[in-house]
Amino acid sequence: MTVTAPAQTTPARGSGAAMTALALGGFGIGTTEFATMGLLPQVAETFAISIPAAGHAITLYALGVVVGAPLIAGLAARLPRKGLLIALTVALAVGNGLSAVAWDTGSLLAARFLAGLPHGAYFGISAVVAAALVPAHRRGTAVARVMVGLTVANLVGVPAATAAGQQIGWRSAYLAVAAIEVVTALALARSLPGVAAPRDASVAAELRAFRRLPVWLALATGMVGFGGMFAVYSYISPITTEVTGLAESAVPWVLAVFGLGMTIGATFCGRFIDRSVAGSVLGSMAVMVLVLVLFGLLASWPVAAIALVFLIGFVSQVLASALQVRLMDASPDAPSLAASSNHSALNVANGAGAWLGGLAIAAGWGLVSTAWVGVALSVAGLAVVGVSALVERRAQASA
Repeated sequence: MTVTAPAQTTPARGSGAAMTALALGGFGIGTTEFATMGLLPQVAETFAISIPAAGHAITLYALGVVVGAPLIAGLAARLPRKGLLIALTVALAVGNGLSAVAWDTGSLLAARFLAGLPHGAYFGISAVVAAALVPAHRRGTAVARVMVGLTVANLVGVPAATAAGQQIGWRSAYLAVAAIEVVTALALARSLPGVAAPRDASVAAELRAFRRLPVWLALATGMVGFGGMFAVYSYISPITTEVTGLAESAVPWVLAVFGLGMTIGATFCGRFIDRSVAGSVLGSMAVMVLVLVLFGLLASWPVAAIALVFLIGFVSQVLASALQVRLMDASPDAPSLAASSNHSALNVANGAGAWLGGLAIAAGWGLVSTAWVGVALSVAGLAVVGVSALVERRAQASA
């Protein structure tokens, strides 16, 4: 069966199995993206380098995401979606397999860059395909279901991969992800119906998405506003031990709470997005500001801090899914590139939030200052959302 992207009026047969397969690929991607952070000491020991030097593996992966998302989505504009998604999962398997057999620092960095290239394109195209498999009014739920794999990775996959890496070697974590992506490719081949590229798809058509101001404003919301979450999350481990006063053994549990918040957010955010995409972006951005303010005030109280970590995870997933749909709506004739670029924007937010939070700490303002950096970034993101709403209102008035 072939479905024409980006939408249809009735659900495709077997769409549940297809959604599960798409989410499984996201689970593998989420695991490989975040598990590296917990395996840096083992990687550094293997290659006799410092932990900061090993951390370049994280940077190169993020760079791969930023470069690969628009590049692949644009160049593959005319390819059938099913075959493209299977090819992307195979590429993910290869990148992680090469990471597992890296023989020196250079080969590891190259492998991590290659592993990052398909990341954004996979999520962006998966979102477009998922939306094509359900009625139009259920697009938000479909996109959120695809993102569940990424959130479950933070809840289960990352802790498991970290533990396995510590016990039997860090290479095992990347081999496990490679295996997950091979299984995903087989599951997609079996369950995903044929989804054609848009009839007028081309590199030029996809690139036209970047002529639209709403697309840039949605990307800016992610790059700036989402940086608020990363300003805190990047330093959640030392905040947990030095500010909240919990033992180091509590850190994995706090991270699991964050992952639980993301998972529940992904499970329930679809109904909000189905009702109003713009309202979901605005509401989640405003709530993020409030939650980060409360975290800055209450981080030294264990119960409050843990509850707020849960809420940060919850709200961040609502925002990410809403922005994904917003980008698809802002570029209906070229949704793949716009949706894929969302993950480039979020990786920019990752780097910017961590960097600005680190500057605040280095300035001697303390670990809690990361929350106030997060508040500033989220307020800036909220301002971008306001500008976006104003631009959209003027466009509707002049139509």
